[in-house]
Amino acid sequence: MENFRDKYRNRRYIAHASILGTTQLHKRNPISIACWSMAFPGFGHLLLNKYLRGYALILWEFYINQKIHLNLAIVHTFNGQFQAAREVLDPKFLLLYIPVYLFAIYDSYRTAVDLNKVYLLAKREKGRFNEFSIGALEINYLDKRKPWVALVWSMGIPSLGQLYLHRIVLATFILVSTIFIAWYSNIMLAIHDLILGDVRSSSSVLDKQWLLYFPSFYFFTLYDAYTNTIENNKLFDDAQKQFLLENYQPAGHLITIGEK
Repeated sequence: MENFRDKYRNRRYIAHASILGTTQLHKRNPISIACWSMAFPGFGHLLLNKYLRGYALILWEFYINQKIHLNLAIVHTFNGQFQAAREVLDPKFLLLYIPVYLFAIYDSYRTAVDLNKVYLLAKREKGRFNEFSIGALEINYLDKRKPWVALVWSMGIPSLGQLYLHRIVLATFILVSTIFIAWYSNIMLAIHDLILGDVRSSSSVLDKQWLLYFPSFYFFTLYDAYTNTIENNKLFDDAQKQFLLENYQPAGHLITIGEK
């Protein structure tokens, strides 16, 4: 019983490393989180590491958007074809979309504010967390990585930046989503025709309803990979600092690291 209390002596922990990835708390801008939820419901929750809620909202967005043809209506609106936009929308499901969309924005903002408070409390408690995890299928550990490398890999194929950070589940979800979007939007075929100089064919093969998902997913993966690499590096530095203070600080002396 003593060992159990010893292991879980803190009420809050800043991070947890498992074979599927590293989950951590850090300060976030609630407005930025809310803006990502506005761009695509669920993205704000993924940035907060609220994965189950984020995946559920993203899948709901795919389903309900396809039912009401919202992306297609947006394309018609941008082209000034307001009557066509009204005709393409399905009013039977439209009222189901709005409440969930607003909830995603509100909940991500509220959760970001709450998690910032939890982070400050966990930081004050200095709770130790595991920095290394090994299993039959994978090994995960904290180390320093380069943000620009994660950004470049994400620019190549969405999900590779997350895989570089060893975020296995999120990388798989993003990769599968990207494959579906690329397949149904015919974006690869359109790029192929564009390279060959056939602009008319390139434009005609595109499915605009599916194509409009791509920009949000693409730029989200860039932002997520870059910012999380920076926060992962900060977590590594904090873990090293705590280890050195606990094991090498002379008794009766206070050594400050990174402070004047």
